[in-house]
Order: sequence, then structure tokens, then C-alpha cells
Amino acid sequence: MSQDSVEVLSETSKRNDEKGTEQLSNQSFESQPSEANSAQSDSKEESSSEKKSLKNLTPIFAFVMPYKKMVISALLALLVTSAISLSLGQGVLIIIDEGFIAGSPDQLTTAVAIVIGLVALLAIGTFFRFYLMSWIGERVSADIREKTFNQLLSLHPSYFEENRSGELMSRLTTDTTLLQSIIGSSFSMALRSSLMLIGGLIMMLITNLKLTLIVLAFVPLVFLPMMFYGKRLRELSRKSQDSIADIGAYAGEVIQNIKVVQSYTREQQEKKAFSKEVETAFSIAKKRIMQRAVLVATVIFTSFSAISIMLWVGGLDVLDGTITGGQLAAFVYYAIMVAGSVGTVSEVYGELQRAAGSAERLLELMAVQSEIAILENTLPLNNNTKSVIIFDQVSFNYPTRPDSAALEEINLNIERGKVVALVGPSGAGKTTLFELLQRFYDPQSGHVLFEDVDITKLDPSELRRQMGMVPQHPILFSTDVWHNIRYGKPEATDEEVIAAAKKAHAHEFIVDLPEGYGSFLGEQGVRLSGGQKQRVALARAILKDPKVLLLDEATSALDAESEHHVQAALNELMKDRTTLIIAHRLATVIHADTIVLMEQGKILATGSHKELLESSNLYQRLCELQFDKAEKATEEEVEP
Repeated sequence: MSQDSVEVLSETSKRNDEKGTEQLSNQSFESQPSEANSAQSDSKEESSSEKKSLKNLTPIFAFVMPYKKMVISALLALLVTSAISLSLGQGVLIIIDEGFIAGSPDQLTTAVAIVIGLVALLAIGTFFRFYLMSWIGERVSADIREKTFNQLLSLHPSYFEENRSGELMSRLTTDTTLLQSIIGSSFSMALRSSLMLIGGLIMMLITNLKLTLIVLAFVPLVFLPMMFYGKRLRELSRKSQDSIADIGAYAGEVIQNIKVVQSYTREQQEKKAFSKEVETAFSIAKKRIMQRAVLVATVIFTSFSAISIMLWVGGLDVLDGTITGGQLAAFVYYAIMVAGSVGTVSEVYGELQRAAGSAERLLELMAVQSEIAILENTLPLNNNTKSVIIFDQVSFNYPTRPDSAALEEINLNIERGKVVALVGPSGAGKTTLFELLQRFYDPQSGHVLFEDVDITKLDPSELRRQMGMVPQHPILFSTDVWHNIRYGKPEATDEEVIAAAKKAHAHEFIVDLPEGYGSFLGEQGVRLSGGQKQRVALARAILKDPKVLLLDEATSALDAESEHHVQAALNELMKDRTTLIIAHRLATVIHADTIVLMEQGKILATGSHKELLESSNLYQRLCELQFDKAEKATEEEVEP
């Protein structure tokens, strides 16, 4: 078996194993041809689509250009190994004609020594070719993965609302890995096989024209089943990858919500549902395997039938003395080399089709433009203004809910150093104000000003650097305490981190962890309680030292003791800062400088707690509901 054949079988086996663990990103939607279209029209459209899809690989090779020296070196190694492989056929001819048939031990020894020398050079050349091409593939894959990740970080939040995180992760991992395989291995094999195919055909023609014509007569018989079954394999491959993606998505959702599954004792039902998904994928895989097995068997039978007939005709010519045994052996060597090259090229072509799909998805992602436009010449902040934040006639609809207004004609002026509370029923638009202020979205009308500058004219990074956000459910990373607190200020020293933790009332429980500040917190900080996670998030905000503090129900989900610690930390953090607080529990904000009452995306009233009690029926009703419940709860606790 030729070297190409060994390489392609090994590579194919590896890829087939990898397919089982891949999660395919969403297939791009394609318009389906109408039933009235003829089969010929379908064929033309498919051929055009294939050519178009392969063109998607062209931009990917722009990532290869920075490594021209490595590419040139790899191509030289490839040319050398191809030339040596073709030369081995002449070595076989010499061994048989001048060694065996001539009966000369010396000539046989010399011929064998030459062949061993060529094989040694082939091994060295193959080493450099394999190493250089693999290096290029890994390097380019890393570059593409890095650029894709950077692109994701620059996109607007609504993009992540419209696209599944699993799909984006698939593009970042599976698609880039497939491209690495193509660039680092398959492309090299395709080039080498193309050279071997052309060189082998030339050597076959030189060696024996009649036998070459016999072999070429069988070529259509080899390619026809490839074309016929190849189309079916592509369709089944897409279905198979879709089913694998469904399995991954289903399992990921169950594992992510394992506590809910176990709490409702749904383990057995989930096992059955997952088993159904697996069996569906297996059923599709069986069809794909059957088609592939039929294709391989057909190609092998046709190829070796052609070689057998060629050997029969060539054997008769040897017996007639028309050609020598060495010439027949050399011709067989070249015929097998050409057959292996054809197989490799056809296999790589299938891989290129898959890679083209991956490239298309990556290019689509890289072409996405963030809806948060950044001006080339941004304006500086003005630290001397009295008003820090101004909402001027702001109206906003979320992209996913274009017909439902989240905010309507909001006017709000927040002065420096003041504490402003946003209250109202759920869905009133309180959190939306925070998101517009951080410029995660731009309003459809009106303006948001920060220090008298329209935030669309500011650098978003500089704007967000002025704010510290403490959400109701804090987000922690799957690392240690050092990293999670230092996220607010990456260059902070250990002493600054510890000082921030003390101000957040977090230092006491952190030092009691197994490894103190170096303790691993688990996924999303799962090893900490809710109050502890909240205090770590507060320490992060304290370390950031922002001008504006945004608190989104920072204590609502805590028990009394945790709330006491967190509230004490908040009081420390709010000193001499402009603070916006979202609160449902009015008792926590009655001392705010200004309370903004909101409902259904509108501001109904603003003022102090006392002023709103006198002027707003809604605020009165909210206070009565909450304070009456609190009084009843207190009375129930003191009753014997």
C-alpha cells in the first residue's frame, strides 16, 4: 500500500472518531428547489453550490500568508518526497531486471542500496513535510480561534440573545479544529497526491502506453460511484452532525440544571429522552456508515479489478517478451500509486466540503458588525459637571421585542454624589436603564449623557470603566478568589485585593477557605453561598473604584445575616459616589436622595420617600403592601 493510502486511512479514521464528539453549529438556511425543477437543474445548482462553498476557503488562506517561509519550506519538502517516491518505481525496475533476472548479486546489492538510500531520503523529507505542515495548521488554527474570540468580545449583547452560546462555542472550537486539520494535513496530502497522480500517470505512459490505456478505461468506473454515493454521504453527514449537535445541546441543558432535574426526580424520564436522542443519531449514523461501506467496497472492487486485468495483459506481454518483468513491476507500482492518489484526492475533497462549511460559518461571524458603533474620534469626559447622568427623551425597544416598548420618553437627571433609587413593578424598565447607561444598547430615540457628553460619542470602554455593577445574581469565574476580585482591576496588588475584600466584609470567610485567596471557587462560584458570592462581587466593585455605582437588587436574595454584611459593605462602597439602586424592597431605599417610580417603561413620579407617599397612589400601595407584610411577619415572630 502506498504512503498516501496509509496516511489517508489513518487520517480518515481519526476524523471519523472526532465526528462523534463534535457539536455542529447551525447550518445556514438554504432555499429549497421547487418540485417543478428538473433533475438536471438540481444537479447544476448543486455543482454551482459546491464550487461556491469551496471558494469560502480562499479567505482562510489569508491567515497562512504571514508564515510564507514555513509554507515554502513545506512545499520544497513535499516536492522532494514526491520526486523520491516516483524514483522508487525505477528502483524496483532495476532490482528485478538487473538483479533477479540478470542473476547478478553485485548489481542486486547496488540496486537495493540505492533503494534504501532513496527510502532514507524519503523518510527525512516526510519528517520535514509533516512537521512543517502540521505546525502551519496549528498556528493558523490558533490565529483564527483568537480572532474569532476577539470578534465575539466586540459584539453587541443582543447578538448573544439571538444566537445560542453552544453554536458560538462550536464555531470557536469545532470549526477551527476542522480547518486546522485541513490546512495542516489534508491540504498537504492533496498537494502531494496531485503531484503523485500527475507524475505517476506520466511514468505509466513512459513505461507502457497500452497498459496505461487499460487503467484509464477503468477510471470512469471508479469515479461514478464516488459521485453517486458522495452526494448521499454529504446529506447523511449533515443530518448526522445535526443529530450530534442535538445530543450535545440536550445533555448540556440537563447537566447545567442538574439540581432541578434531581429535585423533581426526573432522572428516569431524562434518561429515556436522552436515549431517544442517541438512538436517533445512531440510526442516521448507520445509514451513513452503510453508504460509506458500499462506496469503499465498490471502489476497491473496481480498482483492484482494473489492476488484475492490467496484470493479466502485462503478464502475457512479459511471457511474449514484449516487456520485461521489471517494467511490469514498475508499472504496477505506479498504477497503485495513482490509485492511492485518486483515493486520497477524493477523500480530501470530501473533507474540503466540510471545511468549506466551517469556513463559511467563521467568515459569517467575523463579518458581523457590532450595533454599538464607535466613533474614530471620541470625546473626553468632563469631570466638572454637576449632572453625571442625563436621560433625555429616551425611548427604547429591545431588538428581540420590536413591537413592545421597554422605555418611553424617559427624562431623568442624576447629580454627582447622589443616591437615586429606581422602584416599581417587574417589567417597569429599571434594568433597561442600566443597560442603556452602560451602552449595551442604543435607544431608538433620545439621548443618554454622561458628564454632559452623549455616550454615543464616548469610547464604550472608557464609559464602562467609570461604572461598577453589582447585580442581584453575581457572576463569578471558575478560578480562584484572587482572579475574581482582581477582575475589577487586573493590575491591583495583593494588598489592594485584600483591602477591598475587607471593605466588602469578605476577608473573614475567604481566609477560612482551604487555600485562602488561592481557593478554587468552582463553576460560577458554586462552592460559595449566595451571600459570600455577593461579597466577592462587591470586593471586585470596590477594587475598581468607579465613579458611578449600579446596584441591581444586590441584597434581595440574601438571608438576614448575609444581608447585614452585604449592606454594611454597600454603605462603605456608596460613600462619595453617584449611586443608582434598583430595588423592590422599599425599606432598603427610603433614605435615598431621590426615588424614581417607574411602571411599564415610564417614569410616573420622582421625589423623596416622604414626597412620594404624599403624591403617588402607586407608591403608597407598594409601601402598604410591603410594610404591612413586614409588620405581620414581625408580630408572628414575637407571638408565643
